[in-house]
Amino acid sequence: MATTVHNETFMQPVVAFLKGNGTLAALVALGVIFGVMDEAFFTPRNITNLARQTTIIGIISVGMTMVIIINGIDLSVGSIVGLSAIVVTLLMQQGMNMWLAVLITLLVAGVVIGLWNGFWIAHYNIPPFIITLGMYTIARGLALTLSGGSSVPVTDPGFAKLGGAYIPPTTSGGIIVAALGGFVFSLWRELQQKKMYNVNIRVHQMVASAVITVAGLGLAFYVFTAYRGIPYPVVIFFIIAFVGTFVMSNTMFGRRLYAVGGNEEAARLSGIRIYRVKLIVYAVTTTLSALSGILLASRLNGASPNLGTMFELDAISAVIIGGTSFTGGVGTISGTVIGAFIIGILNNGMSLLGVPMFYQLIIKGLIIILAVWFDVLNKRKTV
Repeated sequence: MATTVHNETFMQPVVAFLKGNGTLAALVALGVIFGVMDEAFFTPRNITNLARQTTIIGIISVGMTMVIIINGIDLSVGSIVGLSAIVVTLLMQQGMNMWLAVLITLLVAGVVIGLWNGFWIAHYNIPPFIITLGMYTIARGLALTLSGGSSVPVTDPGFAKLGGAYIPPTTSGGIIVAALGGFVFSLWRELQQKKMYNVNIRVHQMVASAVITVAGLGLAFYVFTAYRGIPYPVVIFFIIAFVGTFVMSNTMFGRRLYAVGGNEEAARLSGIRIYRVKLIVYAVTTTLSALSGILLASRLNGASPNLGTMFELDAISAVIIGGTSFTGGVGTISGTVIGAFIIGILNNGMSLLGVPMFYQLIIKGLIIILAVWFDVLNKRKTV
């Protein structure tokens, strides 16, 4: 009898952790499944390529998370990827400096288009689905017009390094060790704060979090030091994700996003400037999409007007799988990062196994439906 009680006591925090981190458990399970089905999956080269490929959708998904949290949507992100790739390559083809071309592309294909979307949505209260669907068509049309319907090669040899270069393995290992040190320090500081304010310390959860983090960093150390190092886009993605997490968790602006998504009218009555919030959020989303287009053009060493097709599907999938509620007010950037890697693992694993592309689309569509279904079930339980 005592043994049974002990086991129940031990299993309770484990079950609670799994319920609170189901997306992370799904990520690990998918990795194990594909690793068993194809031995090439867990090779350093494949994991490195997987991480680099995931960054393109991951960067877009950070902005999409903010949009969905305020109970919006942006269907134009995939077209903006294609447009920005065309714009940056054409500017360099005209002899413009690489960094100036990147800056102008971020401003024109990113900030300006985002402000345009946000203006119609916030000022005239037009459903974001309609406005962004219109921009989806406009941006794709602009990409086809500017390029003449054909691919545009990259003329600046230095541009390829932006999306295709690697941090050397030794330096990459040092960065990962430093990240581990930062995690240990943050864990120690959290413990000190809880002791200071006499807050109950959930040892099992903290231990589980520490084990998962150390395991993840250990895998990253093995992968990136055994192959060519950390790809530049992966570093850019994690910096953006870190900044996004900090903004959403520790700033007044982040709290305003949750307030607007939870109840827009109540947020308006409390003094939050809804118009400004929506303008900023849509501008951030399109700018991050433009950055993804630039990185993709750099990695491919060229641009096609059809780049980014269906990227909006993957980005929305990553956000919803990561736990963000489609009705707004609930979600985290960290959950989206996990969701992006789930999409990345699905794409990579199914490609390794030779699953036809149309089956891949069916599977990802079903995943979106299941994720929204779980979100609806969770909302019913809390009501």
